[in-house]
Amino acid sequence: MSGAYDPKADRAMTPEEIGRLPYRSGVGLMLFNATGQVFVAQRLDMRSTAWQMPQGGIDKGETPRQAVLRELREETGTDKVEIIAESRDWIRYDLPLDLVPKLWRGRFRGQKQKWFALRFLGEDRDIDIETEEPEFSAWRWAEFDDLPALIVPFKRQIYRQLVEEFRPLAERLRGG
Repeated sequence: MSGAYDPKADRAMTPEEIGRLPYRSGVGLMLFNATGQVFVAQRLDMRSTAWQMPQGGIDKGETPRQAVLRELREETGTDKVEIIAESRDWIRYDLPLDLVPKLWRGRFRGQKQKWFALRFLGEDRDIDIETEEPEFSAWRWAEFDDLPALIVPFKRQIYRQLVEEFRPLAERLRGG
């Protein structure tokens, strides 16, 4: 959501208007460390205590794989990774109705995302969330099975779906 949240935006939109909006194309990434834990961070622009995995839009002319590596660098300050899996399908979510006018200038109803699992090849000190345009206030490694409970409620189903899809990979990484 890269700096897109505008808490002052208050243009009301009807559910019918929102239903006609397209989904924004984006990517998300599940970054695993050597012990099978997953990188999560708290957003700077939200008052919520929720933790999320990095995600962002796909720029014009960019492939999803290129976008996920760019988003990783922009949000975590590192590129010491390898892509180890890609979600089978594009995963969609709808924003809560009150957020639609406040995010992306009210142009999208939510996102359709291609998700990637990445293996972190660096050390914790290689992660630096104080990037050129910071998006996060804090970060940590979270247990794989805890991911759905950490995210904002409207994205929980996506995180449940990702946990289910990437579970065999996570078990291999954890040595189980």
